Amino acid sequence: MRIGEVIGTLTLNRCHPSFVGTRLKLAVPLTLQDLLGSSSPPQADTLVVWDDLGAGVGSKIAISEGGEAAQPFRPHDKPVDAYCAALLDQIDVALPKSP
Repeated sequence: MRIGEVIGTLTLNRCHPSFVGTRLKLAVPLTLQDLLGSSSPPQADTLVVWDDLGAGVGSKIAISEGGEAAQPFRPHDKPVDAYCAALLDQIDVALPKSP
């Protein structure tokens, strides 16, 4: 699972029948430097994320990818590569102290 930031919404003109009524978001995974407050925009590849939780642009989310992304839909199959598993209100990063 990775932490990402929602940067937009995806709208489909035509879609797979299992996607009807779905919200798809564009999210970029965040690095440790991004979480610590880097001034540059995130540089990772953008992901299309299935969103049942109502994430908005700028929201920090937990992203489940791969086979785990399809688990919430069992026993039905959905062609999903990434799923918004949680909306994150606050992220605290504790760095190890150097000796």
